[in-house]
Amino acid sequence: MAEEGKKITIKIPGLGSLKQRIWMLISAVLVLLLILMWSGVLPTTITGGFVVSDGNGAGIDGREAGQIAVDYINDNLVETGTEATLVDVEDMSEIYKVTTSYQGQEIEIYITNDGKWLFVSGQPLDTTVPLTTTTTTTQPTKTCEDITKAVNAEMEAYVVSYCPYGLQMQRILAEIVENIPILAENIKVRYIGAVVDGKVTAMHGEEEATENLRQICIREEQADKYWDYVSCFMKEGKVDSCLAEADVDESGLDACMTDGGTGIGYAEEDFALQAQYGVTGSPTMILNGERVSEFDFGGRTAEAVKTLLCCGFNTQPTGCSESLTTQQAATSFSPAYASSSGSSDGSC
Repeated sequence: MAEEGKKITIKIPGLGSLKQRIWMLISAVLVLLLILMWSGVLPTTITGGFVVSDGNGAGIDGREAGQIAVDYINDNLVETGTEATLVDVEDMSEIYKVTTSYQGQEIEIYITNDGKWLFVSGQPLDTTVPLTTTTTTTQPTKTCEDITKAVNAEMEAYVVSYCPYGLQMQRILAEIVENIPILAENIKVRYIGAVVDGKVTAMHGEEEATENLRQICIREEQADKYWDYVSCFMKEGKVDSCLAEADVDESGLDACMTDGGTGIGYAEEDFALQAQYGVTGSPTMILNGERVSEFDFGGRTAEAVKTLLCCGFNTQPTGCSESLTTQQAATSFSPAYASSSGSSDGSC
């Protein structure tokens, strides 16, 4: 048995025009290593890659990438009767980082954005850069002066309802709405997904798709109940008790959500805007029609996001002068606002 914590690195010389043949030769070895890793014989820090599918070279979004990775693992690598689940997907430009959970342990794997190569850990090799060289790109930080202004600023937060980081952003926005109600009309939560064969789909499966549609319907048809419901749901994910607590008209909600109901149309509006802005991760922030980052203003805190929103006004409303908490908001379901584990900048 391998020593705990030992890192196994597979170095692949002589890529370039021979890259595809080399990957084909080592793919079987790497599949074996991954089987050993998932069974606990080897540690999870292994660098290498193997073929997931033939692929066609076309890019895929994070939802598809995460599902491809989890399906491959469950179909080929885990023991019968056990299952890996998808935790979240992070877009890393050329690849997606996919966080999976198996028997209580989170394991990170990587998949290329064409869905063709799955990497056990680390980055795929780039033949244009020496293996000993690390390159980083520093993005300029925006200031309030850089933000596009409007008479009535509109902040849109694109999320999915079971994403830990989407819940984190909803928690922040609920905190802003609770403390500065005047800004509620300037904030809209939109949802990431697609409509396939007349049904809403989502990156984390059917349960999330249903919850996304539920929240969309409440947002559109019972807007005064939206933040009450979401603020309850983000604590423990209990739908029935939260609908009751928020006094949601459930018969009207059911009519919106059923096949042929108006909810599909509302969802399609979100998904069309998602495509227009090129949104692939939860959360993604759009302010006055342009993509923005809360991290330019301090991170995932109520004060930072409030400041960002207020920068979008030609003339800031009086509520913008109110100071909110600078604590990092908790991720996932949590009865508390603040995070106990420090800063979190992840996305699904």
